[in-house]
Formats: sequence, structure tokens, C-alpha cells
Amino acid sequence: MILKNIDLNLLIYLDVLLREKNVTRAAEQLGITQPAMSNGLKRLRTIFDDPLLIRSSEGMTPTERALDLQPALRQALSDIQMVLEPNQSFDPKQSNRMFRIMASDYAEATLVPALVKEMRETAPNVVLDFLTPSDVSYKDMEQGRVDMAINRFNEIPQSFHQITVWDDTFSCLLNRGNPAVDHFTLESYLAAHHIWVSKTGMGVGFGMNPEKSGQLGWIDKALLEIGEKRNISIFTRHYQMPALIAESNDLIATLPTRVARLQAQNAKLVVLPPPFFISSFELKMAWSPLLQHNSAHKWLRGLIIEVAKKVAKAG
Repeated sequence: MILKNIDLNLLIYLDVLLREKNVTRAAEQLGITQPAMSNGLKRLRTIFDDPLLIRSSEGMTPTERALDLQPALRQALSDIQMVLEPNQSFDPKQSNRMFRIMASDYAEATLVPALVKEMRETAPNVVLDFLTPSDVSYKDMEQGRVDMAINRFNEIPQSFHQITVWDDTFSCLLNRGNPAVDHFTLESYLAAHHIWVSKTGMGVGFGMNPEKSGQLGWIDKALLEIGEKRNISIFTRHYQMPALIAESNDLIATLPTRVARLQAQNAKLVVLPPPFFISSFELKMAWSPLLQHNSAHKWLRGLIIEVAKKVAKAG
């Protein structure tokens, strides 16, 4: 079909339909009537010679053809947005823009303090609104309501842009009076009691099941690979908490190394390498294609990477 014969608004309809998977909600998002959206879907099905969305017990399910179209559609709409966006440079010294950033507890503990310090000097009137993973959905990010997410992602929508902020390893935090300190082996590690810290992914589940060690994250997966399992006494979702709890002389907190090193000045605590192999991980920054070409957003992304390099260099 020739492009000039297609109403390009239909591509916007399809984009919203694939996000909402519901004709009524998609119509509300675009401020049109439900019959108008239904008619738009009918025309889209004709154009692509595919049902695109099929009714199921869970609502409307995208077809394989629709899922294949979605990343290219997102990119195409992003490119159109760039063409239409005013060609204005961003002046951080003068701007009072608010940026909304989803940051994991790990990112808040390690990266955010240095970022805020730099922002106060570079862009004193800019406002930062930090959100937790449980505050934000991928749909919020996709629609540009959240500027970016800084987290460790197991998976992320294909349409998103992303960049690695840095790599990190794991370390163990112990009270200096812990009997395991002088002879820190796999045996003494397994004999101790442990603090588990959430990897804070997008969407928070309810409660933990200690019996499902293979689902508890990097550390317990690494132990499972060598046929071992640790004795977890405390589950927490905050990286600030283990430093306090680890002052008990029978507990070990296994944390990202940059978090553990934040306690390096605490005379009561000691940081040791794990007595078994744990794979390193990447802290990533991800954002919607809708914001890829936005001048203010490009400035912030560059600043975050610049600050991250300084933090990483400092150890």
C-alpha cells in the first residue's frame, strides 16, 4: 500500500492499542470515542491484512505480526516526533525543568548522591523527582511520563534505548567480631546466617519464599550452581539496612561491592570478597524512544554517564 493513501493517525492508534491492549482504554488515552477507535482498528486490520489484536480470556492479545511491528512503529513515531520538535538547545543554567528518574535503591545509594551534587552546580534550578521501581511501569516509561530508569534489568522492552552505566561485583559485609572473619571460607559462609537484599526489579512481588533459592537472585543462583544454599534469616528491600543489621556478629550481608564500600569507614565492619564465584552485573540506564532526541534529555543522559565515570574511577 502506498504511504500517501494511509492516514498516519492510524499508526498512533496502533501504537496505543498495542500498549493498552484494550479498545476503550486506548480511546480514552487519545481522547476519541470508542466507536472511532474500533473503526480505526478495523482499518488497520485491512492495511496490514492481519487481526493485530485478538480477544482472549485476558483481554486483547497482540498477534505475532503486531508484536513484530511494535518496535519499528515506536521508532517511526519517535523519528516523526524529532522532526516536529522545535530545534531548541537546552540551557541547564536557566532551566527549571523537572526530570523524573526511576532509580533502584542500589542506584540511589551509589550514583544519585554524586549526581545531585553535580546538578546543584551545573543546573541549580532543575528539579529531580526520584521514583522507586514499584512506582513505575514500563508503560509509564514508554509514554515518556518517566524520563528514564536506572536499574539492573533482566529484560526490558525491545523498543527502549539503553546504555550501561557501569559494571559491579559483589562483596561480603561482616561485623569484625564475626567468627568467620579470620577464616572466611565457603564452609564458614554457609554456616553463618545471612541477610538477603532485593535486586529491585520493575514491579515488586509480595513476600519471599526461602525454599525457592533459585529465584532469589544472583547470589543464591551462584550458590545453587555449586550445589549449595545459604541460611537466610532476614529479607530486606533496602541497601541501607544491611549495614546496620550486619553489626550483629552472626550475620553476613552479600552486597554489590560499591554499596559494601560505603561502609568502609565503619570501624565495626569489614568488607571481604565472597568465598565463591558470583557473576558481575551491569547497572543500566533506559529510556523511551519518544525522548531519544529531546535536547534536555540528551543533556541529562550525558551528565549521568559523566558522573558515573567519576564514581567508578573513584572506586
